[in-house]
Amino acid sequence: MMLRAYDPSPGRRTLVIMFVLELTYTAPLDAVDAVLEAHVAWLDEQYARGVFLASGRKNPRDGGVILAVAEDRAQAEEIAAGDPFVTAGVCSYRITEFTATKTAPALERYRETIR
Repeated sequence: MMLRAYDPSPGRRTLVIMFVLELTYTAPLDAVDAVLEAHVAWLDEQYARGVFLASGRKNPRDGGVILAVAEDRAQAEEIAAGDPFVTAGVCSYRITEFTATKTAPALERYRETIR
């Protein structure tokens, strides 16, 4: 049996699952850069909602990586589909669910116990 971590938002007791969202650019960097401001605003919204825990560009700059939490895979896919990079057709996502059995202390609330 696997126990899921609880959403730490005040007043919420919804189970959350950890995901790695890997972006791969599907267009030249000038097309990506044209949508970058909208993408960053979208990232900020997801951080404010408590969905994203960390994010950044890959090196070399051919995409990015986001560490996220969601109630299920469908929600993670819906969140990724709302990225302005996706709606502009400049990236694709690979979404991987994982079980965080060890974390830094700051992420302890997302840690899962496998029994």
